Amino acid sequence: MAITAADVKKLREMTGAGMMDCKKALTETDGDFDAAVDFLRKKGLATAEKKAGRIAAEGIVATVVSDDDKTATIIEVNSETDFVAKNEKFQTYVNGLATQINGGDYADMAAFLASTSAIDGSATVEDYHKSMIATIGENLTIRRFEKVTGDVVVSYIHMGGKIGVLVNAECNQPSDDIKEAMKNIAMQIAAMNPSYVKRDEISADELAKEKDIIIDSSLADPASLPKPILNAVITEALENNKWEDADKAAYEEQKNNKFLFNFLSDAAVQALRDIAASHKAEYLENKIFAGLVEGRFSKHLKEICLVDQTYVKAENKESVAQYVAQVAKDNGVNFGIKSFVRFETGEGLEKKNEDFAAEVAAQMNA
Repeated sequence: MAITAADVKKLREMTGAGMMDCKKALTETDGDFDAAVDFLRKKGLATAEKKAGRIAAEGIVATVVSDDDKTATIIEVNSETDFVAKNEKFQTYVNGLATQINGGDYADMAAFLASTSAIDGSATVEDYHKSMIATIGENLTIRRFEKVTGDVVVSYIHMGGKIGVLVNAECNQPSDDIKEAMKNIAMQIAAMNPSYVKRDEISADELAKEKDIIIDSSLADPASLPKPILNAVITEALENNKWEDADKAAYEEQKNNKFLFNFLSDAAVQALRDIAASHKAEYLENKIFAGLVEGRFSKHLKEICLVDQTYVKAENKESVAQYVAQVAKDNGVNFGIKSFVRFETGEGLEKKNEDFAAEVAAQMNA
């Protein structure tokens, strides 16, 4: 598969890795972006772990919750410019779409677009959407929506619609205190962006994949290797002439300096990565390295699982799970987080490279 400059640019924006690294990753994975992200993570070259990538497109996320707090909808609609995203007419339109979804039953986006518009009443949602594009004067996209039903559902909108969250909880008596706690948890989700509620939601295959990525990324970070392993890797590099004379000299001069790696060339560091990777099976038998991997793996799971995260408003560093348990105890109810949905405007989409003056000019010309 031919790898284009646009492909490389997209992967670079998703991961923060260098252009040549992105090109190599796409070449090695035959243009598969998900596989390319994993490739870069294993090499320790990706600075962002979320496959969604950088926020790029404009638009808003909106939420609607039913009067009984049991059903809620979250929707993302994209626009070309931030001007439109802040436009009251556009925002009213997006809220109207969310309201229609929340009161209806649509299997997917295609079914929703083909249905009769609740805003117009005489046209389909898709046809009315086209009329909105003509009225506003720039392209609009109904990108995604999700409807949630449960014992109690709350919503939270952050940064004027840049991030939206729905939290669905199991609760036998959902009081105002419970809803307030759920709102706090929604804020946590908006800020900390977990991927799962709890660890048992993660499949065995996904856990194995994440563990392997952490192993490979640890081997790709020689500066953090346990001292005995690092010394063995450096010795092998020296004995097999994997370093240029300048790097050998820098090592002899700085080998007791904790900032040694600041004095080595990129090629010398890459040679250490390659050597460490070649001993993967052997190092996994090393208790110190295995402990390092387990520590990083546990930390990673804590970051991606909501209930394991430190509750951001806690003074004593309690976890979200502990906070939920305390709220349940204080209110004398059964209470637990069942699921959540988090939309961030423009996740994975590429924004047009326009400066502010050009954006103003484009609006005036329109």
